[in-house]
Amino acid sequence: MQPLTRPLFGNVPESTVYGGPKPQSPNQRVTLNSLRQKHLACEPITMVTAYDYPSAVQVNTAGIDMCLVGDSAAMVVHGYENTLPITLDEMLIHCRAVTRGATRSFLVGDLPFGSYESSSAQAVDSAVRVLKEGNMDAIKLEGAPPSRIGAARVIVEAGIAVMGHVGLTPQAISALGGFRPQGKTINSAVKVVEMALELQEVGCFSVVLECVPAPVAAAVTAALKIPTIGIGAGPYCSGQVLVYHDLLGMLQDSHHAKGAKIFASNMAMWVKPLTKLCPSTNKKSKTKYFLKMGLSKAASAAAAAVASSKDMGGRE
Repeated sequence: MQPLTRPLFGNVPESTVYGGPKPQSPNQRVTLNSLRQKHLACEPITMVTAYDYPSAVQVNTAGIDMCLVGDSAAMVVHGYENTLPITLDEMLIHCRAVTRGATRSFLVGDLPFGSYESSSAQAVDSAVRVLKEGNMDAIKLEGAPPSRIGAARVIVEAGIAVMGHVGLTPQAISALGGFRPQGKTINSAVKVVEMALELQEVGCFSVVLECVPAPVAAAVTAALKIPTIGIGAGPYCSGQVLVYHDLLGMLQDSHHAKGAKIFASNMAMWVKPLTKLCPSTNKKSKTKYFLKMGLSKAASAAAAAVASSKDMGGRE
């Protein structure tokens, strides 16, 4: 019998094999657990997009918690008018490049338009490819109609972490009539809260809120037990996501300049913790509708956001 050329696990100290999770350090990978701990401690969560190796290295070096390989690459890298043209195969190329540069940040890959709408099987297959071929830690999908909720559910059941996305969902611009803010009316504000709650119910670990009024984002954040990540949604979310190219002012055309202005406005306030929200009795906000939904914390948070906006000379 030939001698073994390498030691078996039986020769490894038991504490090494069964020691359990090790304490987090600044140089260790960000995990879902560490993100949850930040959320529970009301520490702002940081997220920036990256689409290639150099941007991933910079995002990672800066200590950003999450790195999103977004389908916004269609616009800011490939020059399309919207996010619809980019394919899953193209997204996987971006994912692999980002993986080589980001060794610490938690990596989230977007499922592009057309890669998960047809069936539950298609949704799971696409999500599996993003993890296996793109080396991502999680996937993100947009919207919360029944078909998207179903997709989120089956992907979570397949053992894959899912980030939701409500408010302005760029993949649905044909139905929305363009890049328009959402949640500005009573009905649409209530709908945003309901969709976020449904995404939480099926197991999403976080929800992106894009281009919704600050009081609505505050209501959603208070209603959920999972983190909210805002983009053009005011300072009351659990964290913020910024587009790399906009953050650095690299794109100056009218569409991206407008986006950069929104991001800069939020960047100045993004470290304001949710715990600074306090109850208010403002009667002119949408709070009574949240109360009817049984969301007293959401109602109080929305009212506080309205009051804070007025104190700073803003408007709802």
